[in-house]
Amino acid sequence: MHDDLRLLDLLHTLDRLAGPDHLEFPDGYDRAPVRARALRLAAALGPECLLDDAVQDASFGFTVSGPGFGVRLSNYGDLAAFTAPTPDAQAEAVLSGLGYDVVPPHLLRRPYDGVTRLPDHVPGATWWTRFFDYL
Repeated sequence: MHDDLRLLDLLHTLDRLAGPDHLEFPDGYDRAPVRARALRLAAALGPECLLDDAVQDASFGFTVSGPGFGVRLSNYGDLAAFTAPTPDAQAEAVLSGLGYDVVPPHLLRRPYDGVTRLPDHVPGATWWTRFFDYL
């Protein structure tokens, strides 16, 4: 429960960062080092892992997929979320070791109650929409 409160606080903090459209990425976002880190993550997860970095119009920039799991990396902070129903324990350990904050699905399914105008554009928006989805 303590970690849930920390992560919810982190989501709200990142939500308040200023940005060009305040939805896709915050001011000062530098894609090059974020991509390099995502490549390190894919390599650490194993040779079968693939990095998809052809993402546009989204609040996430990269997806790493491997056998039986997928991970999306948010454009905000060090947030990561699994896209497969059952997270891979090894993948979670690697993410944690690289400094990512893995946000569990039950927090991401919560209705979005942040400061942006996201609900005006996406009715029924959740925290998943805010940090890990196409906009």
